[in-house]
Amino acid sequence: MATTKTTKSTAKKTAKRTAKKAVKRVSKSPAVKRTKPVVKRAKKAASRPATRKATSTNSASRPASASSVDAIALLKQDHREVEQLFKRFEKAGDSAYKEKGRLVASMIEALSRHAAIEEMVFYPAVRREVPRQESSVLEALEEHHVVKWLLSELEGMAPGAERFDAKVSVLMESVRHHVKEEESGLFPKVRAKVGRRELLEIGDALRAAKRRAPTHPHPRAADTPPANLIVGGAVAVMDKALDVGKKTVERVKDEIPSL
Repeated sequence: MATTKTTKSTAKKTAKRTAKKAVKRVSKSPAVKRTKPVVKRAKKAASRPATRKATSTNSASRPASASSVDAIALLKQDHREVEQLFKRFEKAGDSAYKEKGRLVASMIEALSRHAAIEEMVFYPAVRREVPRQESSVLEALEEHHVVKWLLSELEGMAPGAERFDAKVSVLMESVRHHVKEEESGLFPKVRAKVGRRELLEIGDALRAAKRRAPTHPHPRAADTPPANLIVGGAVAVMDKALDVGKKTVERVKDEIPSL
Protein backbone atom coordinates (compact mmCIF):
# COMPACT_ATOMS: atom_id res chain seq x y z
CA MET A 1 0.00 0.00 0.00
CA ALA A 2 2.88 2.41 0.81
CA THR A 3 4.33 1.74 -2.62
CA THR A 4 0.98 2.55 -4.24
CA LYS A 5 0.70 5.89 -2.34
CA THR A 6 4.25 6.86 -3.33
CA THR A 7 3.54 6.05 -6.94
CA LYS A 8 0.38 8.19 -6.92
CA SER A 9 2.18 11.12 -5.30
CA THR A 10 4.96 10.93 -7.82
CA ALA A 11 2.42 10.84 -10.68
CA LYS A 12 0.68 13.95 -9.37
CA LYS A 13 3.93 15.90 -9.04
CA THR A 14 4.91 14.86 -12.56
CA ALA A 15 1.53 16.00 -13.92
CA LYS A 16 1.84 19.41 -12.22
CA ARG A 17 5.32 19.97 -13.61
CA THR A 18 4.12 19.00 -17.09
CA ALA A 19 1.15 21.40 -16.85
CA LYS A 20 3.38 24.30 -15.71
CA LYS A 21 5.76 23.71 -18.60
CA ALA A 22 2.82 23.69 -21.02
CA VAL A 23 1.53 27.02 -19.66
CA LYS A 24 4.96 28.58 -19.98
CA ARG A 25 5.31 27.40 -23.56
CA VAL A 26 1.86 28.82 -24.44
CA SER A 27 2.54 32.18 -22.75
CA LYS A 28 5.86 32.50 -24.58
CA SER A 29 4.34 31.72 -27.96
CA PRO A 30 4.34 34.66 -30.50
CA ALA A 31 0.54 34.66 -30.84
CA VAL A 32 0.01 35.20 -27.11
CA LYS A 33 2.73 37.89 -26.98
CA ARG A 34 1.01 39.78 -29.78
CA THR A 35 -2.39 39.46 -28.13
CA LYS A 36 -1.38 40.99 -24.76
CA PRO A 37 -0.56 44.51 -26.03
CA VAL A 38 -3.73 44.52 -28.14
CA VAL A 39 -5.83 43.67 -25.10
CA LYS A 40 -4.12 46.38 -23.05
CA ARG A 41 -4.70 48.97 -25.77
CA ALA A 42 -8.35 47.91 -26.07
CA LYS A 43 -8.83 48.34 -22.33
CA LYS A 44 -7.32 51.84 -22.40
CA ALA A 45 -9.33 52.84 -25.46
CA ALA A 46 -12.55 51.63 -23.86
CA SER A 47 -12.22 54.20 -21.11
CA ARG A 48 -11.58 57.19 -23.45
CA PRO A 49 -14.30 57.34 -26.16
CA ALA A 50 -17.11 57.85 -23.64
CA THR A 51 -15.99 61.45 -23.08
CA ARG A 52 -15.51 62.14 -26.78
CA LYS A 53 -18.90 60.70 -27.67
CA ALA A 54 -20.57 62.76 -24.99
CA THR A 55 -18.91 65.90 -26.35
CA SER A 56 -20.04 65.21 -29.89
CA THR A 57 -23.56 64.45 -28.68
CA ASN A 58 -23.69 67.69 -26.75
CA SER A 59 -22.57 69.70 -29.76
CA ALA A 60 -25.18 67.99 -31.91
CA SER A 61 -27.92 68.81 -29.42
CA ARG A 62 -27.05 72.52 -29.28
CA PRO A 63 -29.60 74.77 -31.02
CA ALA A 64 -28.50 76.51 -34.21
CA SER A 65 -27.08 79.98 -33.58
CA ALA A 66 -28.88 83.06 -34.85
CA SER A 67 -26.20 83.56 -37.51
CA SER A 68 -27.10 80.17 -39.05
CA VAL A 69 -30.62 81.42 -39.90
CA ASP A 70 -30.67 82.99 -43.35
CA ALA A 71 -32.75 85.94 -44.54
CA ILE A 72 -35.64 83.92 -45.94
CA ALA A 73 -35.93 81.70 -42.87
CA LEU A 74 -35.94 84.80 -40.64
CA LEU A 75 -38.71 86.50 -42.64
CA LYS A 76 -40.78 83.30 -42.64
CA GLN A 77 -40.41 83.14 -38.87
CA ASP A 78 -41.85 86.67 -38.67
CA HIS A 79 -44.75 85.52 -40.83
CA ARG A 80 -45.50 82.61 -38.49
CA GLU A 81 -45.45 84.86 -35.42
CA VAL A 82 -47.89 87.32 -36.99
CA GLU A 83 -50.16 84.47 -38.08
CA GLN A 84 -50.32 83.31 -34.45
CA LEU A 85 -51.56 86.78 -33.46
CA PHE A 86 -54.20 86.61 -36.21
CA LYS A 87 -55.45 83.23 -35.01
CA ARG A 88 -55.67 84.41 -31.42
CA PHE A 89 -57.68 87.44 -32.54
CA GLU A 90 -60.06 85.23 -34.51
CA LYS A 91 -60.63 83.05 -31.45
CA ALA A 92 -61.26 85.99 -29.11
CA GLY A 93 -64.88 86.60 -28.19
CA ASP A 94 -66.95 89.46 -29.60
CA SER A 95 -66.78 91.35 -26.30
CA ALA A 96 -63.13 90.59 -25.53
CA TYR A 97 -62.17 94.22 -26.17
CA LYS A 98 -59.15 94.31 -23.89
CA GLU A 99 -57.65 91.13 -25.35
CA LYS A 100 -58.31 92.30 -28.92
CA GLY A 101 -56.73 95.65 -28.17
CA ARG A 102 -53.56 93.97 -26.87
CA LEU A 103 -53.39 91.63 -29.87
CA VAL A 104 -53.77 94.49 -32.36
CA ALA A 105 -51.06 96.47 -30.54
CA SER A 106 -48.75 93.45 -30.96
CA MET A 107 -49.72 93.18 -34.65
CA ILE A 108 -48.91 96.87 -35.16
CA GLU A 109 -45.44 96.53 -33.66
CA ALA A 110 -44.60 93.21 -35.36
CA LEU A 111 -45.80 94.26 -38.81
CA SER A 112 -44.19 97.72 -38.58
CA ARG A 113 -40.82 96.18 -37.76
CA HIS A 114 -41.18 93.47 -40.40
CA ALA A 115 -42.14 95.90 -43.17
CA ALA A 116 -39.29 98.23 -42.22
CA ILE A 117 -36.54 95.58 -42.35
CA GLU A 118 -37.80 94.22 -45.66
CA GLU A 119 -37.79 97.74 -47.11
CA MET A 120 -34.38 98.69 -45.66
CA VAL A 121 -32.50 95.44 -46.30
CA PHE A 122 -34.25 92.58 -48.11
CA TYR A 123 -36.00 94.31 -51.03
CA PRO A 124 -32.92 96.38 -52.01
CA ALA A 125 -30.84 93.17 -51.97
CA VAL A 126 -33.39 91.39 -54.17
CA ARG A 127 -33.49 94.25 -56.66
CA ARG A 128 -29.68 94.20 -56.80
CA GLU A 129 -29.12 90.43 -56.98
CA VAL A 130 -32.27 89.26 -58.80
CA PRO A 131 -33.24 92.16 -61.12
CA ARG A 132 -35.94 90.09 -62.84
CA GLN A 133 -37.94 90.25 -59.59
CA GLU A 134 -38.13 94.06 -59.74
CA SER A 135 -41.87 94.02 -60.47
CA SER A 136 -42.54 91.62 -57.58
CA VAL A 137 -40.69 93.92 -55.18
CA LEU A 138 -42.60 96.97 -56.38
CA GLU A 139 -45.90 95.12 -55.89
CA ALA A 140 -44.80 94.07 -52.40
CA LEU A 141 -44.00 97.71 -51.54
CA GLU A 142 -47.52 98.74 -52.57
CA GLU A 143 -48.99 95.97 -50.40
CA HIS A 144 -46.89 97.26 -47.49
CA HIS A 145 -48.28 100.73 -48.12
CA VAL A 146 -51.87 99.50 -47.85
CA VAL A 147 -51.11 97.54 -44.68
CA LYS A 148 -49.43 100.56 -43.06
CA TRP A 149 -52.53 102.70 -43.62
CA LEU A 150 -54.71 100.02 -42.04
CA LEU A 151 -52.34 99.78 -39.09
CA SER A 152 -52.28 103.56 -38.62
CA GLU A 153 -56.09 103.66 -38.60
CA LEU A 154 -56.32 100.78 -36.14
CA GLU A 155 -53.77 102.45 -33.88
CA GLY A 156 -56.16 105.29 -33.14
CA MET A 157 -59.33 103.17 -32.96
CA ALA A 158 -60.94 101.80 -29.84
CA PRO A 159 -61.41 97.99 -29.82
CA GLY A 160 -65.12 98.51 -29.18
CA ALA A 161 -65.58 100.71 -32.27
CA GLU A 162 -68.15 99.55 -34.82
CA ARG A 163 -65.61 98.99 -37.62
CA PHE A 164 -62.67 97.74 -35.52
CA ASP A 165 -63.21 94.02 -36.17
CA ALA A 166 -63.97 94.64 -39.86
CA LYS A 167 -60.77 96.64 -40.29
CA VAL A 168 -58.70 93.92 -38.57
CA SER A 169 -60.27 91.34 -40.91
CA VAL A 170 -59.22 93.36 -43.96
CA LEU A 171 -55.73 93.72 -42.46
CA MET A 172 -55.43 89.95 -41.95
CA GLU A 173 -56.62 89.22 -45.50
CA SER A 174 -54.12 91.69 -46.95
CA VAL A 175 -51.19 90.33 -44.93
CA ARG A 176 -52.05 86.70 -45.64
CA HIS A 177 -52.22 87.44 -49.38
CA HIS A 178 -48.85 89.20 -49.18
CA VAL A 179 -47.28 86.31 -47.24
CA LYS A 180 -48.60 83.74 -49.71
CA GLU A 181 -47.15 85.62 -52.68
CA GLU A 182 -43.76 86.02 -51.01
CA GLU A 183 -43.43 82.45 -49.77
CA SER A 184 -44.71 80.74 -52.93
CA GLY A 185 -43.24 83.13 -55.49
CA LEU A 186 -40.57 85.62 -54.48
CA PHE A 187 -38.69 83.64 -51.80
CA PRO A 188 -38.06 80.48 -53.89
CA LYS A 189 -36.80 82.58 -56.80
CA VAL A 190 -34.46 84.53 -54.54
CA ARG A 191 -33.12 81.35 -52.94
CA ALA A 192 -32.47 79.87 -56.40
CA LYS A 193 -30.37 82.88 -57.45
CA VAL A 194 -28.66 84.05 -54.26
CA GLY A 195 -25.97 81.94 -52.58
CA ARG A 196 -26.25 80.52 -49.08
CA ARG A 197 -23.46 82.69 -47.69
CA GLU A 198 -25.02 85.90 -48.98
CA LEU A 199 -28.45 84.93 -47.62
CA LEU A 200 -26.82 84.43 -44.22
CA GLU A 201 -25.22 87.88 -44.47
CA ILE A 202 -28.57 89.42 -45.41
CA GLY A 203 -30.09 87.61 -42.44
CA ASP A 204 -27.51 89.21 -40.13
CA ALA A 205 -28.32 92.62 -41.63
CA LEU A 206 -32.06 92.02 -41.09
CA ARG A 207 -31.49 91.16 -37.43
CA ALA A 208 -29.40 94.30 -36.94
CA ALA A 209 -32.03 96.45 -38.69
CA LYS A 210 -34.81 94.98 -36.56
CA ARG A 211 -33.21 96.37 -33.41
CA ARG A 212 -33.50 99.93 -34.75
CA ALA A 213 -36.69 99.55 -36.81
CA PRO A 214 -39.82 101.67 -36.21
CA THR A 215 -42.46 100.08 -33.98
CA HIS A 216 -45.36 102.08 -35.42
CA PRO A 217 -46.67 102.48 -38.99
CA HIS A 218 -45.56 105.50 -41.04
CA PRO A 219 -47.42 105.25 -44.36
CA ARG A 220 -46.25 108.68 -45.51
CA ALA A 221 -42.57 107.95 -44.92
CA ALA A 222 -40.20 106.86 -47.69
CA ASP A 223 -40.01 103.08 -48.20
CA THR A 224 -36.92 102.79 -50.43
CA PRO A 225 -33.22 103.65 -49.91
CA PRO A 226 -31.57 105.96 -49.28
CA ALA A 227 -34.44 108.06 -47.89
CA ASN A 228 -35.92 105.30 -45.69
CA LEU A 229 -32.49 104.56 -44.20
CA ILE A 230 -32.03 108.20 -43.23
CA VAL A 231 -35.55 108.77 -41.92
CA GLY A 232 -35.99 105.30 -40.41
CA GLY A 233 -33.52 105.81 -37.58
CA ALA A 234 -35.06 109.08 -36.43
CA VAL A 235 -38.58 107.65 -36.68
CA ALA A 236 -37.57 104.60 -34.66
CA VAL A 237 -36.21 106.81 -31.86
CA MET A 238 -39.51 108.71 -31.73
CA ASP A 239 -41.45 105.44 -31.73
CA LYS A 240 -39.45 104.13 -28.79
CA ALA A 241 -40.11 107.33 -26.85
CA LEU A 242 -43.81 107.00 -27.63
CA ASP A 243 -43.78 103.36 -26.48
CA VAL A 244 -42.13 104.29 -23.19
CA GLY A 245 -44.73 107.02 -22.62
CA LYS A 246 -47.63 104.66 -23.34
CA LYS A 247 -46.27 101.99 -21.01
CA THR A 248 -45.86 104.55 -18.25
CA VAL A 249 -49.46 105.75 -18.64
CA GLU A 250 -50.76 102.16 -18.66
CA ARG A 251 -48.78 101.35 -15.52
CA VAL A 252 -50.18 104.40 -13.72
CA LYS A 253 -53.71 103.45 -14.81
CA ASP A 254 -53.25 99.98 -13.39
CA GLU A 255 -52.03 101.45 -10.09
CA ILE A 256 -54.79 104.12 -9.97
CA PRO A 257 -57.89 102.60 -11.63
CA SER A 258 -59.88 105.83 -11.33
CA LEU A 259 -57.69 107.54 -14.02
